[in-house]
Amino acid sequence: MRPKNPRTSLEDRITGALVGAAVGDALGGPVEGYSPDQILERHSGRVHGIVGPWNGEAWRTARPLAPYHKGDGHVTDDTLMTHALIRVYDRVRDHLDAYAIADHLVPDLMTTPRWIPELEQEALPLHRIFLAEKWLVARLHYAHADPREAGVGNIVNCGAAMYMAPVGLVNAADPGAAYTEAIDIAGAHQSSYGREAAGVFAAAVAAATTPGATPDSIVTTALSLAKDGTRTAIERVCEAASFHTDFESALIPLREAVAPYDTVGPDYRAPSLGARRPSRLHSIEELPVALGMLLVARGDYRHAVLGAVNYGRDCDSIATMTGALAGALGSPVPEDWSKQVAEASRLDLWQPATTLTAVTREIFERDVHRRRTHESAFIGLGDPKCSD
Repeated sequence: MRPKNPRTSLEDRITGALVGAAVGDALGGPVEGYSPDQILERHSGRVHGIVGPWNGEAWRTARPLAPYHKGDGHVTDDTLMTHALIRVYDRVRDHLDAYAIADHLVPDLMTTPRWIPELEQEALPLHRIFLAEKWLVARLHYAHADPREAGVGNIVNCGAAMYMAPVGLVNAADPGAAYTEAIDIAGAHQSSYGREAAGVFAAAVAAATTPGATPDSIVTTALSLAKDGTRTAIERVCEAASFHTDFESALIPLREAVAPYDTVGPDYRAPSLGARRPSRLHSIEELPVALGMLLVARGDYRHAVLGAVNYGRDCDSIATMTGALAGALGSPVPEDWSKQVAEASRLDLWQPATTLTAVTREIFERDVHRRRTHESAFIGLGDPKCSD
């Protein structure tokens, strides 16, 4: 596959990833939870851009989505959580761990009202996030659980993975470090394959920022780090993706490839009895499919994100991940989409990227200083092999 421009700057890649994630989120929101066939029927064809709510003007009362205005360019909790994590990096200005989630992210969710696009009003982010994210507040603020293991017992889902792009960007071009940091952070939120997916997704984003990166190199990196069912699911889905160059033909094969590892089952709104429980054999669905769509699209942002959106099921999170990866590679996010999402969501999609770029540079300088300090100390141990 053709590599992207190796001279794309750090700021360009961070902006592409974060804006790309938010736009993917907004495109996927209105068709989340439905199947490709249902999406095809509802929209008289595939979704090719920003669309309105599934239930039209009845979005306020229609179940099971009420009271959320999903559609019309509104971002969902994926983007709200991503931006919240960036605010934590902005405060700490260094690598994060599970304690940073308890000390900074949880208070951010609990105490500061913000504009919530799907509610069309200011509210605490805590009032919008899903049950698996509310767990953060219950376990860390009220139960005072050890942050490093607070995720144990939570619903095992993509809740932590969906907002881990900033971890990959802070560790740009260092996937191993991104994996390690995300695994630590995600321990406050998730366990089992939900935590594993957070680490692998962060690593994939870091890999995407590497000069000369391609979809193939991203997948290779993900497979080198992924464990257990997560690794096998990625391998199977990406193998299936390799036979397709158009998302339409890939929709069913990718679902068939991930199905043995997905615990939710065929009916997304009626999960199986074993759904979302810890396992070394299973995987979340979202990350393998996101990587698969990136391969199908050869890294092209528009094609990859539309494939994720039309896949259905948890497609806002799939498109968030796909959008972050394609954007980090340097594939441009369509300006008409990003402008419409920013206006509709009343969010500056570019400021978080500016903030994270500055923080990333500071952290890199600190990492260099720490590494040189360690090198000097290690050489001082007097091993002649180290002084050669």
